[in-house]
Amino acid sequence: MKRRWKIMAVLSLIVVVGGALIVVSGVIPVKASSGHWEITRWFLNFTKERSVATHSTGIEVPDLEDQALIIKGAGHYETGCQVCHGKPDGIRPRLVSLMTPKPPNLKKIVPEREPQELFYVVKHGIKMTGMPAWPEQKRDDEIWPVVAFLLKYPDLDLAEYDVLVTGEHQKQSDQSIESAEGASIPVPHLVIEVCGGCHGVDGQGRGLGVFPRLAGQNEAYLRVSLEAYHHDKRLSGTMEEIASRMSPTEIQEISRYYSRLQPQPTNRSQNKKGTVNRDHPEDPPSFERGARIAADGIADQDVPACADCHATTRKPFKNAYPTLIGQYQDYLELQIRLFQNRSRGGSQSANLMHAAVDGLKPDEIRDVCFYYSELPER
Repeated sequence: MKRRWKIMAVLSLIVVVGGALIVVSGVIPVKASSGHWEITRWFLNFTKERSVATHSTGIEVPDLEDQALIIKGAGHYETGCQVCHGKPDGIRPRLVSLMTPKPPNLKKIVPEREPQELFYVVKHGIKMTGMPAWPEQKRDDEIWPVVAFLLKYPDLDLAEYDVLVTGEHQKQSDQSIESAEGASIPVPHLVIEVCGGCHGVDGQGRGLGVFPRLAGQNEAYLRVSLEAYHHDKRLSGTMEEIASRMSPTEIQEISRYYSRLQPQPTNRSQNKKGTVNRDHPEDPPSFERGARIAADGIADQDVPACADCHATTRKPFKNAYPTLIGQYQDYLELQIRLFQNRSRGGSQSANLMHAAVDGLKPDEIRDVCFYYSELPER
């Protein structure tokens, strides 16, 4: 018996030492051009699928049929995913076809996955596949829209894809637009190629409530926000990726451009059906209650007056705080919740918002956001 154990121990030692020598020698090829052996591919795929299925169990899935969420997800897919996974036309960059493993064909793989599995993969990525994790792990509100879009992706043709990604925006060079002063100003190339798909060339945010309206916004605020995204200070898996590629000159140009545009009255550009508070549909928001919170705050909840920093009339900016007038209700509500959860970040002034909004209750958030979204029409 002892002799058998000794033989097994020696054989195990030989295997370990031999394996170490093979690894150290460098003879094992790691070149992507050779691909995987069939058994290696099967083992890795099986391990991946079982891991995702196990770890995604119990994830609560929200309503993913909201068209605004689908469009929001389409915007990120275009800027962050399509370079590897392609568009519905099936055409992908040549380099992608040389990856090992190759990014999967989403038209085939998505129908085989549950929403919670897609969420898990988008959020955490997959090791050793080139699939990255979501840049901001606290922003599940950005990840679910991507899942909502992916669920629609297998049935899309290229024209339908383009409508979701850009709406009515057409990527044409040498565009110009009328500024708030009535002058014709050129549309920056970056707006045509990137920003316009979500925020619109006119800065109206496509009338959905998921993309903020930038027209007429404080130039200083736009600049410090883009700089915060650029330096990973403001948390957004979507905007960090876009702003990280912007030069200081481009940030200044984009900020200046959108600040010069004419903000439209809310009822002309805001989709009312898309901005009704989804958490309290039976209790409509109150303009009057929101006005009181904006003007006076809520003293016994340590909530200061919003209007001390965010004016209720349009006037020249004297600081880098944003104007909230006419902004989408849903977007404003989301920002307050992100501040409360400490998952927003921003410029050096962002921390001031924590103390300001921590005392607000959900119905109070709804009312004050509704108030600002309706200004200056009342």
